[in-house]
Amino acid sequence: MPFHKILIANRGEIAVRIHRTARRLGYATVAVYSEADANAPHVTAADEAVCIGAPAAADSYLCIANILTAARKTGADALHPGYGFLSENAEFARACSDAGLTFIGPPAAAIEALGNKIRAKRTLLAAGVACVPGYHGEDQSDEAFEKAAATIGYPVMVKAAAGGGGRGMRVVMVPGALREALASARHEAAHAFHSAELLLERAVLAARHIELQIFADSHGNVVHLGERDCSVQRRHQKVLEESPSPAVDAELREQMGAAAIAVARSSGYVGAGTVEFLLAPDGAFYFLEMNTRLQVEHPVTEAVTGEDLVEWQLRVARGERLPKSQAALTLRGHAIEARLYAEDPARDYLPQTGKVLRWQPGGHARFDHGMVSGLVVSPFYDPLLAKVIAHGATRDEARRKLAAALRETTLFGLITNKAFLVGVCENTAFSQGLATTAFLSEDFRAHPTRHPTEPSNRAFALAALAAYLDAGRRTSSDDSFIGWRSASPVESVIELTHGEWRRETWLSALGAGTLGRRYRVRCPEPVEFEVVHHEAERLAYSDEGVRRELRFLIDGDSIWTDDGHTTLAFEDRTYRAVDREQSGSGRLVAPLDGKVLEVRVSVGDVVKKGQVLLVIEAMKMEHRLESDVAGSVLELCVGPGAQVKTRQLLGLISNEESPAP
Repeated sequence: MPFHKILIANRGEIAVRIHRTARRLGYATVAVYSEADANAPHVTAADEAVCIGAPAAADSYLCIANILTAARKTGADALHPGYGFLSENAEFARACSDAGLTFIGPPAAAIEALGNKIRAKRTLLAAGVACVPGYHGEDQSDEAFEKAAATIGYPVMVKAAAGGGGRGMRVVMVPGALREALASARHEAAHAFHSAELLLERAVLAARHIELQIFADSHGNVVHLGERDCSVQRRHQKVLEESPSPAVDAELREQMGAAAIAVARSSGYVGAGTVEFLLAPDGAFYFLEMNTRLQVEHPVTEAVTGEDLVEWQLRVARGERLPKSQAALTLRGHAIEARLYAEDPARDYLPQTGKVLRWQPGGHARFDHGMVSGLVVSPFYDPLLAKVIAHGATRDEARRKLAAALRETTLFGLITNKAFLVGVCENTAFSQGLATTAFLSEDFRAHPTRHPTEPSNRAFALAALAAYLDAGRRTSSDDSFIGWRSASPVESVIELTHGEWRRETWLSALGAGTLGRRYRVRCPEPVEFEVVHHEAERLAYSDEGVRRELRFLIDGDSIWTDDGHTTLAFEDRTYRAVDREQSGSGRLVAPLDGKVLEVRVSVGDVVKKGQVLLVIEAMKMEHRLESDVAGSVLELCVGPGAQVKTRQLLGLISNEESPAP
C-alpha cells in the first residue's frame, strides 16, 4: 500500500534513526513528543511535530488515541512504532489499520500469536520447535506455580507473559523464594504491561542468548539475516550485542535460521522480527520468544550484511518483495554494539537523571543517538542514551574500535556506564569470545567499575588544576601571575568531594618549564604537572614526562573530568559547609527522581535493617529502598503516587544503636 508521510510513534535514538532512512527515501516525517521531550532532537529532526501529552508514558507515548489524533492532524498515512512502547501492541496495530494508516510492522494477528510469551510457546510447541521446559498454564495461582516449579526443577525463571526488556523477570534459586518473586513480578508486569500473567521456565545458567533477525514479505518470502549474540546482560537487559556470534558456526547458524523461519511461517508473519533462543553449554538451543518489531541492536546486523533494515521495513509495508533472497545474503566481518546508559554500574546500575552539559561522540564507530548538549534526561523513560556500533574485518578489530570510540566520547552532566563498557571490551573472557549470560554477574563483578571507588590522588589533583586554570581563564587573559607573590609561590586551597570522599588540595604555580607552566598540587601527596596548553574544557599537560590530555567542564560548583579512561564528577566545597549523608543514619533518601509506587510501612512500625520500606519507579524500572538501620518508623514524608527528587528525604527511622536522627 503506497504512503507518503510517516508518523514515528516513538522518541530518542530510534525515532532519529527511522527519520534518517525515511528522509533518504523521500518520505515526509512527523514526530510525536511528550511535554518532557519538547526540545528533543527527534522533534527538531522531523518535518512536523505534535505534542501528545504529559511526560508520563501512559499519558503520551502509550496513548493510542493521542497518537492517532496526531496522525489525523498532520495527514500522515503511515506509522512506524519503533521499539518499546506500543510497538508490540496488537490493539495499536489494529487501530492504525482501522484509521486508514499503514502500520509499518507485522499484522495484528501475528502480534497476538507471538507477542504474548505463553501463546507463542504453545504455538511453537505444537509446531515442533524446541522450547525451554516450563509452565505456560492458565492457572495463575501460587500453588500452580509451586507445583510446576517442583516438576521443572530449580533454579527457575519467572517471566511476564506480555513483558520485555527484563521487566517482570525474576530468577528463583530455591523454593522458599518463589512466592515473593511471583508477587514482585506480577506487580511490575501489571504496572508496565497492563497484564499480570506470568509463566515459568527452567533457568538455563551460563547459556548464550542468541537471536536471529528474520524478515518476511506479503508474498510468502521469509529470510534470516544471521544471528546476534546478546549474552552480555545486566538485570536480564542487554548491554553489548554482536554479530556473528563467536559461539555459532555455519552449521549451527543454518539450523537456528531454519528454526527462526519456521517460527515466522507458523503465524503468517510479515515484516521485521527477532526470534530469540537460549544456546545451552551442551550445544542444544531452545526457543525463548519472538519480538515482533525492530530490535535495539539491529545496527550490528546492518553492519555485517550491508543492508538498511528500516528501508526493508518500509518496502515490505508498501507491499514490495524482500530486497534479497536468502542465497544473496552474506555476512562480512564482525560488528559489536554497546549501549551507553545513564546509570551507575558501581551502585547496582542505578539510573541517573539530569542535564547533559556536554555531549561529543567519539570516532571509529557509528553512533545512533538522540542526544544534544543541554538535553534533560528525565526519570520517565528508559535510561538508554546512545548506541555505539563498531565494525571490523575481524572480531578483535571491531572490539578495539568500539573501546576507542567509547574512550573518545565525552558526556558530562550525569553518570554513565562508559568506563564499564570499556572495561567489558578489554576483559579477557569477552576478548576471547567466552561471555555467557553469567558473565557480568560472575566474571565481571570484581571489576573496579562495579564498586564505588575512591578517585586516585592524581585524579583529585587534575580536577583541582582544571578548576584553578579555568578560574584564571575567566578572570584574566594572562594567568602567568596567578598564585605568585614576590617572595615565594602562594598556595591556593580547593576542597573537593567525590561522593563520600573528600580531599583538600593545595595548589601553587612554580613558573615556566620546558613545555609550559609548572604547577604543584598537594592532596596530600604532591603531584607536579607542566601545562602545555589549556582552553575552555580541554587541558594538555605533561605528567612525569608523558604528555596527556584532560577533557573537563566547570558548571557552578561541579567539576567534570574525563581522562580518556574514566569520567568523574567532583564538587567544589571550598566555600560551602560539608553536608555528608552518613551510613546508618536512619534517613530514607530518594536515590533518583521518580514516582513512589508503594509505601510498605506506617509510622510506628518496627523494621529490620535491610527491610524494603518504599518502592520507587524511575526509567521504566522499580527500585526498592531499604532501611539502613534496625528501629522504628518515626516519620514518612511521602505516599503512593508522589513524585520525588534525587536526595529528597522520604522518611526517618530510629536507630536502636544510636540516638534518633
